[in-house]
Amino acid sequence: MASETTSKHKHKSPKKVRVAVITISDSKYGYLWTGSEGPETEDLSGKDIISQLKTEGHEIVFYCIIPDHAGMIVETIDHITETYCPDAVITTGGTGVGPRDVTIEAADALFDKKLDGFGELFRLESMKEVGRAAMLSRAAAGTIEGTLLFCLPGSPNAVDTGIKLILSEIGHLVKHAKEG
Repeated sequence: MASETTSKHKHKSPKKVRVAVITISDSKYGYLWTGSEGPETEDLSGKDIISQLKTEGHEIVFYCIIPDHAGMIVETIDHITETYCPDAVITTGGTGVGPRDVTIEAADALFDKKLDGFGELFRLESMKEVGRAAMLSRAAAGTIEGTLLFCLPGSPNAVDTGIKLILSEIGHLVKHAKEG
């Protein structure tokens, strides 16, 4: 149950926010350039994020697919925040513990402030579905000069869990990231 102060803040929060979506995946990026079919070529997670945001009335200002490359992740997020001025950027992919999973390292280089509670809550909710395997996720969130950055895993089930958490608080979080 929300406190009276939280309820007041939420009431004054924006109902519609501007969001950019980035899918981070070597296989999906490779498919864009080669067109070769593979088991994981369609961007189900990125499309699901966009669909759920639009259903809630939010505006998608940018969408792209990039490979698992820390430098490209940083450059893409910088470009998007400077060019499109979104209220939030949501990434999907590259949050695991494998050697190619570098999204969190790239995000850490950009964060002004981390929102540790997002990752903690994401893993708590994930545990209800996947059990202790939830500890493999490094889902994270933070701010970059007043813009929110959420880093979700790449699996469609994990994206569904994460986007529900984000949608429940995105206006409230944007208000605090922009105004304090």
